[in-house]
Amino acid sequence: MATLTPQVPISLENEKNPWLAAAARFDEAAMRLKLDDGMCKVLRTPNKELTVNIPVQLDDGRIEVFTGYRVQHSLARGPAKGGIRFAPDVTLDEVRALASWMTWKCAVVNIPFGGGKGGVICDPNLLSDIELEKITRRYTAEIIDFIGPERDVPAPDVNTNEKMMAWVMDTYSMHMRHTVTAVVTGKPMALGGSRGRPEATGRGCMMVTQRALQVLGIAPEAARVVIQGFGNVGGMAARLMAAAGFKIVAIVEYDGAVYNPHGLDILALQKHRKETGSITGFSGGEDMDKAEGMFLPCDVLIPAATENVITSQNADRVRCKILCEGANGPTTPLADLVLAEKNVFVIPDILANAGGVTVSYFEWVQDRQGYFWNEKLVNGRLQEIMDESFDAVVEYARAHKVNNRIAAYMLALDRVANAIRLRGIYA
Repeated sequence: MATLTPQVPISLENEKNPWLAAAARFDEAAMRLKLDDGMCKVLRTPNKELTVNIPVQLDDGRIEVFTGYRVQHSLARGPAKGGIRFAPDVTLDEVRALASWMTWKCAVVNIPFGGGKGGVICDPNLLSDIELEKITRRYTAEIIDFIGPERDVPAPDVNTNEKMMAWVMDTYSMHMRHTVTAVVTGKPMALGGSRGRPEATGRGCMMVTQRALQVLGIAPEAARVVIQGFGNVGGMAARLMAAAGFKIVAIVEYDGAVYNPHGLDILALQKHRKETGSITGFSGGEDMDKAEGMFLPCDVLIPAATENVITSQNADRVRCKILCEGANGPTTPLADLVLAEKNVFVIPDILANAGGVTVSYFEWVQDRQGYFWNEKLVNGRLQEIMDESFDAVVEYARAHKVNNRIAAYMLALDRVANAIRLRGIYA
């Protein structure tokens, strides 16, 4: 079946460029939806972009200037939603691309947000808490006309956390002269955070995996699972899936891998890592080469750490039936072609890891209501949205005879484009 040639064709030389990967998938989805050039331009182009320069007096008395960005990709379906990252390699192009991904992710799970993203060029490892607070508060003050519960709702991302979100909320509230908890999500519980938020991304991965197992006729208790990454997403998915009866046979981390064909005791492994700093040397399993752990035979593989771990160079070695993308961009477009030949059932990242932004939406709703839900209600509503979204993507794939990833992009583009058509072009 023919596909639209992306603006820059994907090749072996550039296949690990995540922005080109997103463009290629956008192009194919847009072509299959038969979107006209004008709509494609609207969907590609960020609504607003802001660059700010942040002067900060460091602990030693020196004054340094840090550069920050905030991009709102789309406001067609609601306020922009997306994290703020602090890293030395943040670029405006990166923030643009991440903001567009947030647009598609929110649309796939049908929550009333557009996509946004922010970033500050700095190395948090070289900064004190006081310096980080100064950067966070000044960055918030500089973008304050951009953000707000009805405009743009930030959240934590790479190298940011709930403490920093509390600083964002407090700074915004001081300028507004009243407390505005709904300006940001991922906050501490005491400041309007939501129950179930820390587990949400990993829980969402488990939910869509359970749905995929139903499609393939595999019982969860018979499913062997390999998880790459043992942090917030991978570690939480492992704990929840083990408790639900899955057999977690291997965990792969940056410093090694541990394997037990009968299933790992995840709680004991987490305790071991807390005590030793590593998953290796765990008495409940055997150490193995991390480069081999990803390619063990299994029913479910969950890459939940970094991007570009499955490429054209290793996709033929993947031996899973279901690939659930807990991380953003773990699979390259060229690898997708190989996985399709192997009949791997892929749950794409913009669906698989959308549990986090879904519960962030719940947090925003609760803050605006001033009424907070118990964890059972949060998890029940998350289950409804993840199930409905999974079913919609699979049905789109069946109806349009495309793989699940392109189906997810098509569903997202269709929903955003429809909102734009209904609203019209204001001039």
